[in-house]
Amino acid sequence: MSPPLVVAFALAGRVDVDFATEPVGTGKDGDVYLKDIWPTLQEVNDVMRSAFDPETYRRLYGNFADQNPLWNEIPTTTGNVYQWELESTYIREPPYFDNFKNALEPLSDIKEARALAIFGDSVTTDHISPAGAIKPSSPAGLYLQERGVDIKDFNSYGARRGNHEVMVRGTFANVRIKNLMVPGVEGGVTLHQPDGERMSIYDSAMKYQDEGTPLIIFAGQEYGTGSSRDWAAKGTRLLGVKAVIAQSFERIHRSNLVGMGVLPCQFKDDTTAASLNLNGTERYDLHGIEDGVEVGEDLKLVIHRASGAIEEVPVTLRIDTPIEVDYYNHGGILPFVLRQLLAGTTDF
Repeated sequence: MSPPLVVAFALAGRVDVDFATEPVGTGKDGDVYLKDIWPTLQEVNDVMRSAFDPETYRRLYGNFADQNPLWNEIPTTTGNVYQWELESTYIREPPYFDNFKNALEPLSDIKEARALAIFGDSVTTDHISPAGAIKPSSPAGLYLQERGVDIKDFNSYGARRGNHEVMVRGTFANVRIKNLMVPGVEGGVTLHQPDGERMSIYDSAMKYQDEGTPLIIFAGQEYGTGSSRDWAAKGTRLLGVKAVIAQSFERIHRSNLVGMGVLPCQFKDDTTAASLNLNGTERYDLHGIEDGVEVGEDLKLVIHRASGAIEEVPVTLRIDTPIEVDYYNHGGILPFVLRQLLAGTTDF
């Protein structure tokens, strides 16, 4: 709500008040209603004119550098390229362009994948994205302690969002997230297959990466609902997730997944992870990618069950626009933009 309304409710002392009929409070002359204290447009304009005095701006910002000697004493470097500090726990060079090639890499089907997690309905970006305090026993907390950071200096995920090593360790680490592969347990844990060892989602993802195993996330309705958070897609990509297969997606998060090179797919009709009896012990193939992706086409999910049984399920590719096809072909929006810039440079 608007700041004046926040003040009005604070003055009233409660939020279940109807300002159209109830007073904000009682003054020396009786009840005072919101209409009695709400400023007129002229009063607002008068205050704005006094606040926008040009001379005040010139005085405060005309010699900004001279008024901040402590800021000026901070050591800085110059140049066209940022000098990354390898030991920094706040800002590290992200890996989005590691192994970058100017030429497009051919697309390939996803084969022999494992489920990193199986979620139910309404998994939000707050469940997915790193947020809040960093627990000392969490993968991110252990990472910081290994680098000599005291627990009292952990700060928050938001403050350390420039360090992908911290943020990827906090992806899917919400204390209330429920991975159905580990029934009855809350928090960012999973079972690493085929041994079934229980560990953090981050540790399991890194182990799968070492094994060369691609990963899939399964989910229910409205996956990624809530506020748009870039790290919900960035962290998913850095964990090694190649595709998210859900019953439905929140619009922006679906687009963000494509932008990070993660394939969003949607179950058809009433098919769900539960109706397919998925428990994470399966291996999965996703066919129909290597010949090129098209807007809204059907792909084939092949489920290889631990029993040896094989089941094929059609899923809808939720790449919804032609430009998203380009993003995915390039491995995400970042390499797409870089290749566009490089192509523009060579024309001069």
